[in-house]
Amino acid sequence: MTSFIPRRRQLVAAALAACALGSVHAQGDWPKGQTIKMVVPFTAGSGTDIVARLVAERLGPALGTSVIIDNKPGAGGTLGAAQVAKAPADGYTLLVHSAGHLVNPSIYPNLPYDTIKDFAGITPMASLPNMLVVAPNRFADVKDLVAQAKARPGGFNYGSAGNGSATHMNAEVFRLAAGVQAQHVPFRGTPEAMTEVMGGRIDWFFAPMVSALPLVKDGKLKALAVGTGKRSGVMPQLPTTVEAGVPGSEYLFWVGLFAPAKTPKAAVERLQAEVAKIMAAPDLKERLDKLGAEPFTMPSAQFDKFIVDETAKAQQVVKAAGIKVD
Repeated sequence: MTSFIPRRRQLVAAALAACALGSVHAQGDWPKGQTIKMVVPFTAGSGTDIVARLVAERLGPALGTSVIIDNKPGAGGTLGAAQVAKAPADGYTLLVHSAGHLVNPSIYPNLPYDTIKDFAGITPMASLPNMLVVAPNRFADVKDLVAQAKARPGGFNYGSAGNGSATHMNAEVFRLAAGVQAQHVPFRGTPEAMTEVMGGRIDWFFAPMVSALPLVKDGKLKALAVGTGKRSGVMPQLPTTVEAGVPGSEYLFWVGLFAPAKTPKAAVERLQAEVAKIMAAPDLKERLDKLGAEPFTMPSAQFDKFIVDETAKAQQVVKAAGIKVD
C-alpha cells in the first residue's frame, strides 16, 4: 500500500501535466506555419496599404509564418471588406481598413455585410493626420478662411478624395463645426484634389499629411492646421483646427486590423499583442514619423467598443452633411 499511493500520485500528476500541456499546445497551434493574408481594400501605395505593409513585414517573423498583402480596391473599400466578412473565421484572412470602414454603412444602403456584427476588431495600428491646405496666398490662417467663408455663404469650395472618404469626412466635420456653407467637389483621389488647390480652383482641402507634406515644404501648398485633436510631431508648429479657433472640428483618421467575426479569441489576442509590440518599436515609429503617421493601438475589447462609438459618430456626420455616394 505504501508503494501504491506515491505511484498513484505520480500518475495523477502526470495526467494533470499532460492536460496542461495539451491546453498550451491548443492555444499555441495557431498559426501552424500557415500563410496569413491581409486584405487591403485600397490600391497599393495608399496610406492604408503603406501601414499594412510596414506591419506585415514584421508580423510574419513574429508569428513564425508568412504574411502577404492582397489589394482588393473598389467601392470605397467595401469589396475587400465583403471578401473578409465571408472568409473562414480561422485567423488566416484579415482585413486592414481605415476609419472609412465605419462610414460605409451610412452611405452604401445595401452592404453585403454588417460592419459591426461581421468583424472582430483586433486593434487600430496607426493614425494618419489630415492637413488643412490652401494655395500659398489664399488665406492667412484658419480664422481668415472661416471669416471669408461666412461672409460669402456658398461662395467657396473644398475638395475631397471622394464622397465618404477620410478627406471628405474631415472637411465636413470642420465645416459643420465652423458653421460655414461651401460647395463640396469630390475628386478621384488626393493628387487630383491637391493639384486643383495649387491652381486656385479649389479653396481648401484636408489632405493626408503623407501626401501634402512634400508640397508644403516646397512652398506649393500652405498648411493652416491639422485636423486631429493634437498636434503632429512632424510639424509641431502647426496648430490643430481646434486651437485655430474651431472647437469640435477634430477628426481622427486611423488604420486598423480586423478579422471575420467568431475568429478564435486566442488568435485575436495574439495578433493584438504582436501588433502592439511592432508599433512600439522605435525604428518603426521613426518610419511612421516620416509619413506623418503615429502608432495607435488598443486592446481588442476596447477596439470593438471604439468601432461602435465611432460608427455612431460617422452616421451623425453623414446625416448632418447630407453625404451620398457618387
